[in-house]
Amino acid sequence: MAQSIESVREALTDFSDPELSIIKLSEPISTINAPILSPAHKARASDVSSDAFDNPSPASLSEDLSHYKELFSKLRFSYLEQVTKEKFLRAIVGESPQLILPSTNSTLEAELSLIKADLKSQKENVATLVEALEIQGRELSTRYRDIQTQRAQLDSIPSEIEGLEGAITALKADRTERSTDPILALPLPAIHARVAEREAELEALNAQIASLQADLPRKTRDLERLENEIRPLGVQRSDLVSRAMEARRRKVDGGGMGDEVELQGRWLRAVEGGLRGLLEVGG
Repeated sequence: MAQSIESVREALTDFSDPELSIIKLSEPISTINAPILSPAHKARASDVSSDAFDNPSPASLSEDLSHYKELFSKLRFSYLEQVTKEKFLRAIVGESPQLILPSTNSTLEAELSLIKADLKSQKENVATLVEALEIQGRELSTRYRDIQTQRAQLDSIPSEIEGLEGAITALKADRTERSTDPILALPLPAIHARVAEREAELEALNAQIASLQADLPRKTRDLERLENEIRPLGVQRSDLVSRAMEARRRKVDGGGMGDEVELQGRWLRAVEGGLRGLLEVGG
């Protein structure tokens, strides 16, 4: 992984070594035309700092473009004026002045209109091309700035990775020293598996609790019904106990009803034991 990071950094360094500057395109022209600059242009150039020339901004480039357009327009006007004067003087002072017929003028005007239309079309194409180049230049400039920003971020990533790796190593050492529970020493997949098992057990317990809660009203009704059934039997038991005690007392006194009452008491005790067993099973 370290080798791949280093290779990426070297590639980015090689890519960013050449300086991208539009002003280099004008260096040959500026060096050739430097001795023949006009005084006004020299005064203007002296006002511009060398930093603005070496590191041009979009505003300075637009200003230079407007300035050069103005200069070329003046130069074109001067050229046309000079050529027109020269032709006029030649026509006047020449030994055999040229005579142009109206038909020739009409033909030349027709050709001139075609040439002007063609020139206008070419100007429109050039303007469209310039506009497209300006848009593409702005996009490339934005992409170049983004690449420079990303390169700066990539330069800081290796140090951040080293810091994070050191922090991970320190945390592992601290966990090994302080941990006494073997579960905490398990790897992450094993911990996820244990958590999944505990969650499954918890879901099963929740389902069992929900089932018991749903069955609780029925159990409560059964208990109330058994209590209602036991209540008369309790009253009857109390009565029989009192009668049994009375029969025992009579037996001791020599009465003849003791055996019959004793048998009835045994039967009632058997019934009572059967009922208690039923109640325990029902509970």
